[in-house]
Amino acid sequence: MANEKFDIRGLNHLALVCKDMKRTVDFYSGLLGMPLTKTINLPGGMGQHFFFDIGNGDQLAFFWFPDAPESQPGISHPASFIGEGPLTTAHASMNHVAFDVPAEKVEEYAERLREAGVKVSPILNHDDTEAQISADVNDTTFVRSIYFQDPDGIMLEFAGWTRELTEADVNAEPMSAAD
Repeated sequence: MANEKFDIRGLNHLALVCKDMKRTVDFYSGLLGMPLTKTINLPGGMGQHFFFDIGNGDQLAFFWFPDAPESQPGISHPASFIGEGPLTTAHASMNHVAFDVPAEKVEEYAERLREAGVKVSPILNHDDTEAQISADVNDTTFVRSIYFQDPDGIMLEFAGWTRELTEADVNAEPMSAAD
C-alpha cells in the first residue's frame, strides 16, 4: 500500500536510551549480530550516540547519557515479561521493538537466544481468533513471534509474517478515551 502524502521508504532509525553503552554493544552486536555502523561521542561529555544496522538500510540507535534518570517499568517500558503480567506503558513511551525475521526461523532463533542465556517467551502465533494467539498456525495467523528483553529491560520481538495483509485486516474502528 503506497503512501500518497510522503515518500517514506522505511525506518531510518529508532533512537532509544541505554544505561551502559558497552553492555548495549555487546548485546546488539555480539549476541544479535547487528553491525555497529556509527559511533558518536556527544559534545561536552553529554554521552554517546551509537547506531546498529538492523537490515534493509534501517538502523537502531542508542543514546547513553551519564546523568539520565533510571527507567521506570510500567511507564518507560513494560513492567512484566510477556505472558507474566501487564504490558501497559505510558503514553508516548516505547512498548517494544519488533525485528522482522523469516517465520520459519522463529523456533531456531528462540533456541539460539535460550542457549545464550536469554529468557524467551513461548512462540506466539498471532491470529484473528478471540484469544488473538493460538498454539498452532491457522488460516488467520498473520505473524509468529517470540519476545525477549535487552539488558535494560527493553522488550524486543522477533516477528515473522506468515501471510500478506489485505484490506480485510483493517476491520477495527479507532477508539479514544472519550468513547
